[in-house]
Amino acid sequence: MLGFRDLYTSICEHLQRASGRLPIIAAATSLINTPEIAAVEKENKARNSVDKMGMGAADESGRFSTSNGQFMNMNNGVVKEEWKGGVPVVPPAPTTVPVITNVKVEAPSSPDHDMARKRKLGFLPLEVGTRVLCKWRDGKFHPVKIIERRKLPNGATNDYEYYVHYTEFNRRLDEWVKLDQLELDSVETDADEKVDDKAGSLKMTRHQKRKIDETHVEGNEELDAASLREHEEFTKVKNITKIELGRYEIETWYFSPFPSEYNNCEKLYFCEFCLNFMKRKEQLQRHMRKCDLKHPPGDEIYRSGTLSMFEVDGKKNKVYAQNLCYLAKLFLDHKTLYYDVDLFLFYILCECDDRGCHMVGYFSKEKHSEESYNLACILTLPPYQRKGYGKFLISFSYELSKKEGKVGTPERPLSDLGLLSYRGYWTRVLLDILKKHKSNISIKELSDMTAIKADDVLSTLQGLDLIQYRKGQHAICADPKVLDRHLKAVGRGGLEVDVCKLIWTPYKEQ
Repeated sequence: MLGFRDLYTSICEHLQRASGRLPIIAAATSLINTPEIAAVEKENKARNSVDKMGMGAADESGRFSTSNGQFMNMNNGVVKEEWKGGVPVVPPAPTTVPVITNVKVEAPSSPDHDMARKRKLGFLPLEVGTRVLCKWRDGKFHPVKIIERRKLPNGATNDYEYYVHYTEFNRRLDEWVKLDQLELDSVETDADEKVDDKAGSLKMTRHQKRKIDETHVEGNEELDAASLREHEEFTKVKNITKIELGRYEIETWYFSPFPSEYNNCEKLYFCEFCLNFMKRKEQLQRHMRKCDLKHPPGDEIYRSGTLSMFEVDGKKNKVYAQNLCYLAKLFLDHKTLYYDVDLFLFYILCECDDRGCHMVGYFSKEKHSEESYNLACILTLPPYQRKGYGKFLISFSYELSKKEGKVGTPERPLSDLGLLSYRGYWTRVLLDILKKHKSNISIKELSDMTAIKADDVLSTLQGLDLIQYRKGQHAICADPKVLDRHLKAVGRGGLEVDVCKLIWTPYKEQ
């Protein structure tokens, strides 16, 4: 009777001859040296000397002789019957062979493949500027560029994690990744390359990611290519990964210049009412037991249903206003952080319940603007986006301009997402008036009725091809079918401001 080890060797040799490949049996070898399989072999050997079924003993040729003179030969698992007395011999039941699973059989790597792999591993740790494929949260590999690296605590020489920028996406999706998320076979080194000219890539990225949130408006400075590179070099790595604000844990998007003692904090904890921030959850819990605020520290100027708007004076509530700027910078890329908040008013939009008033977004404006700016910065927090709050904030800023008796415009330059949001608002407001107004109307009259600056009115109508040149002068084309088509394309207007519930007087220096 063949032993199990001999049988396994015979099977492996058969596989070699059939496939022409050398199976990797190292994993199986460790499985063979187990007490259970050793017992099977011992039993097989015993069967060669003892007839356990009452059939007699085996001779040296491997034949079993029985009491009635019958014989049976075993050759490679094929039973041959020999007759004596005309009675065939029934062979003993075959021994059950354990099935060995999880044995990985691979084709041997080619010498060229092994050499390439060694060359790739020779690059470890990967240099800043290296381009490689990285597995993203969707389970697919995407091209990235390594922006920064840092050594893992208690790690070996090459144990690093890498801060990568997904070249297909906006910078807000940059993150730290482990080495096992990178496809080393795709490594492309360009360590000599300096910071990319991001002006073009940002345009491409924003175009791809526009569907993320059309209500997200970024306030930015007018940056040339050199200033843009300098800005991105300084803010290339997010210093805070997550924040906790009220009942939400929010992943941050961009760098924010928090004080140096917070540089190594992966997560910050914000009081949702006073916006003080802490390093640990226990600190926040102690603070919440002492904090008396249940709403922003300002005057409530609007309430409709569960929505409230609070006006906060940066001069009277300097710490709150500065903390708000720190928080906003985590979600705005090219926003200038104003440490001198005395010159600004902040309008905080809140959802109210029995626990208090919870901030969902805000906009700020200068107390005195010579350029007629009615908005400096605007943000809807990520958990509340795509609910119409961004459009509500834009509309609210124009209602304040109407109360002041002035026309207004957002601070320039607008980001492309900001311009998209404002163009949508301007289009809806202007076309609604043109549909209802049957007689001729001028650009100046539209500006006075809506508080939208005349330049914005003109650029919007020109963008819709509604300005035509007739009889030596420009005229507005108000074909109802054309207006309906544009209104359908621009979409719904979101939440409306109930002017009757706005109780506010313009700011006056005291």
